[in-house]
Amino acid sequence: MNALPARLDHLVLATPDLAATVAEFTERTGIAPVAGGAHVGLGTRNCLVSLGGSRYLEIIGPDLEQPEPSWPRPFGVDGLTVARTVTWAVAPPDLDAAVAAARAQGYDPGPVRAMSRRRPDGTLLEWRLTDGDTAHPSGLVPFLIDWSSSPHPTTASDLPVVPLLELTATTPVPDEIRPLLSAVGAELVVAAGPVGLSFTVDTPRGPVTFR
Repeated sequence: MNALPARLDHLVLATPDLAATVAEFTERTGIAPVAGGAHVGLGTRNCLVSLGGSRYLEIIGPDLEQPEPSWPRPFGVDGLTVARTVTWAVAPPDLDAAVAAARAQGYDPGPVRAMSRRRPDGTLLEWRLTDGDTAHPSGLVPFLIDWSSSPHPTTASDLPVVPLLELTATTPVPDEIRPLLSAVGAELVVAAGPVGLSFTVDTPRGPVTFR
């Protein structure tokens, strides 16, 4: 079993049908994700489960209660036909310093922007994150996130736990991705293969892998 990346914040499982993917996750794991909240103006909402500690899984899909946005939904949701693990996030101790350090090593994590949403209990969550480098859109290189001015999503009292056992990446050119991971201070096992991320969780029904 590979060691989990240090400072791993969350994984993003994007889907064209949030209700169907939540139902599938529940069926496969025996654990039901809980509603996280809507991303107002972006046309998405999410459901969450804890992956243990301060790590969590975000299942994100279209929010049919919002008007159709005039721009693409986050994480390529509009182009999906099936659910897919599209990317992951790490939380450095100092987001701005981490961005500067990555740029000094020749990798641009993208601009930093602020976002927010409300949990169903009314708690306001606020965070800053990098948009990611559009020159490397595979999702294998994590985006960076900072929750320092807000409660973390894992503080929700109703969040069920499915411990994360493993996170792995594959790409035809592992040696091209490894320096980019190093630039953002992320450690991840990268093997040769089709481009993709997969993760395995420990559930009441045994280990379950999602791709």
